Amino acid sequence: MFGVLQGFALILGIIGAGYLTARFGVVQGDQRRVLNNVAFFVATPALLFTVLRQSDPSIMLSPVILITSLAAIIVAAVYVIASRLLFKRDLATTTLGAACSGYVNANNLGLPVAVYILGDAAYVAPLILVQLIFFAPTILSMLEATRTGRRGDGPGEGPADDRGDAGAGRGQRRGRGAFRGALAALGRAASNPIIIASVLGLIVALVGLPIPEIVSAPLEMLGDAAIPMVLLSFGISLRGQRALQPGTGRAAVFTASALKLLLMPIVAWSLATAFGLGAHEVFVATIIAALPTAQNVYNYAATYRRAETTVRDAVFLTTFASLPIIAAVAWLLG
Repeated sequence: MFGVLQGFALILGIIGAGYLTARFGVVQGDQRRVLNNVAFFVATPALLFTVLRQSDPSIMLSPVILITSLAAIIVAAVYVIASRLLFKRDLATTTLGAACSGYVNANNLGLPVAVYILGDAAYVAPLILVQLIFFAPTILSMLEATRTGRRGDGPGEGPADDRGDAGAGRGQRRGRGAFRGALAALGRAASNPIIIASVLGLIVALVGLPIPEIVSAPLEMLGDAAIPMVLLSFGISLRGQRALQPGTGRAAVFTASALKLLLMPIVAWSLATAFGLGAHEVFVATIIAALPTAQNVYNYAATYRRAETTVRDAVFLTTFASLPIIAAVAWLLG
């Protein structure tokens, strides 16, 4: 448990440093976006390529990882349904809220939890790969799709006249516009540096292509800077803004946080038990599902400037509240 506390102290220490940076005016206002942009477009792609090129893709098929991944998809779907019924939001905000519900902090907190509670870091490493290869591209593709500008009504888009083919013509134009918009969004997603780095890293791992040190060393150094920059930016964003203020979408924050910390562990435990996994595997799957929301989600929100406050508050709340949840799961199942 001491190692888990160390993991929390590490994260909170860097977040605190970011807050003090803003508090004393070293960074002001939107200057923090420089950190987000460098992390998103440079450091994080370098980190993902470095991690994935050294990975064994076959480990993603372990029963524990399949269970936790399925649990993440289920709770994300529950969030989408709850959002549609209780607090309707646009596609980008709903996507990020669903990500807060199921995208776990498998790196910063997952590794110390795996080492000091589960006894083996190998339990978390495959989940990092699954999130990088499948979850992150899906989230980013949805965010890219929302960047397609909606054109105003053009000539001939007014009220229908007596010509019978007017409605059909408008339908065809809308269909072509939607198709072009989808292609544009797909093209932007395919050019996203995080997706490109993930795909290249996976290809290198599958082929076994050696990377010379003159190339790998700078990438590793850049990758090491990704997480600190995201945490610093997160801490800077807390300056001058109290968490969970009225009018900032608290219903979405509380819903996403409850799904992440309460429902996801329950779903993972239920699935692991139903599929007949051993007691230790059930324990591992439940502990992993209880991890807080990853700071990567905040990086995505800040980069695309969508739902920043909601994601920030969800990351903040789940990070603090996950410690007693993890301790309770360890006590009940360990």
